[in-house]
Amino acid sequence: MRLLTNPEEEKLKVLTENSISLTLIEPTENGLKKSIMDATGTVRNYLRKNNFHDYNLQAQGPENKIIIDALIYETDKVNKSRTSLYRPKTKKGDPRIWFSGLTKYSNPNDILALIAFEGKLHVLNLTQLPIEQLIDSAIINPIKELIEEINFIENAVSKELLNMLTNLAKGGPILSMVNADTSVGRTLETALGIDINSSKLPDYKGIELKSFRANKGNRKNLFAQVPNWKLSKFKRSAEILNAFGYWREEDFKLYCTVSAITTNSQGLTLKVDPDINQLIENSNQKGVGDFVVWTLDKLHQRLLEKHKETFWVAADTIYDDGKEYFQYKQVEHTRKPIVSQFDILLEQGIITLDHLIKRNSKGRVVEKGPLFKIKPNSLDLLFPPSNIYNLIL
Repeated sequence: MRLLTNPEEEKLKVLTENSISLTLIEPTENGLKKSIMDATGTVRNYLRKNNFHDYNLQAQGPENKIIIDALIYETDKVNKSRTSLYRPKTKKGDPRIWFSGLTKYSNPNDILALIAFEGKLHVLNLTQLPIEQLIDSAIINPIKELIEEINFIENAVSKELLNMLTNLAKGGPILSMVNADTSVGRTLETALGIDINSSKLPDYKGIELKSFRANKGNRKNLFAQVPNWKLSKFKRSAEILNAFGYWREEDFKLYCTVSAITTNSQGLTLKVDPDINQLIENSNQKGVGDFVVWTLDKLHQRLLEKHKETFWVAADTIYDDGKEYFQYKQVEHTRKPIVSQFDILLEQGIITLDHLIKRNSKGRVVEKGPLFKIKPNSLDLLFPPSNIYNLIL
């Protein structure tokens, strides 16, 4: 695809600011004549990740063509179209896509935004349409209606959860369930009626809940992810514990933070190697060196899975008669982390890794991590601008 012009970039920015997930495609002169466009890797990935279509599962030939409804937008009306998704028998069956009637609404090398929504592909010509004026217009128009409908549906769950949190906060401080660092989160989820489990999926209808004590200034937990043992020198957590663990009273454990900018007291450090797309943990212990590996792709995947949408809930702690209470007071609402920033923040020591490994009384090795955490007040380095809501006035 060609480089976007400045006006096209501005229109893309406006759609992004309105939380619209989309992909771009450029019909060529030859493509318009033959009614055919290449479904580029970017387009294919977008359709697959939005559960719209997976070309990898599609066989070649016209008999395996998929036809789906589409809508092509003008400033004042919407035109019905049909999306053809297919792989020809020729060559390697390179994926193709086409929209019926497209030649009426696009010139060669225009940039089209494709939006997968409600089982249809919505087509907006970024080159020709005055996107910002249409969205901001006081007069109802098809594009404004589309954006508002998408936002309404996307925000319905977050509004529901925010109302639940507001009502909870109005009830005053809540007694901590247990005496533990994790109690601030467990207490909140229990109060909201959310089952506490070890699932890697978000907590509430696609929204991840992360609670923290506002007065502690601790790092915020992003996600847990074990290394890729197949690519690693060490093949299990027990080997890490045996190599670097220590005794604390009756426990043999390894509880430590590992960073890319310093070597910790166990001699451990992180290295980001973009050439081979890996995060590597290294020991300065003779004969050990690089001992475990994570692929950056896997870490990116976990970040996107866990934090597509997140409520970071701050709580004040109140002590009364030796018991801890939580007054949940503020929510920071983030969406869609910027994956490319993750690697940079690792390199800068803003995102770090925590080992939480110990051998229990039965001799079994228990691993609660490794946990990837981000420094306090650094969410804006990983996420687009967030919304902050006060739960109590």
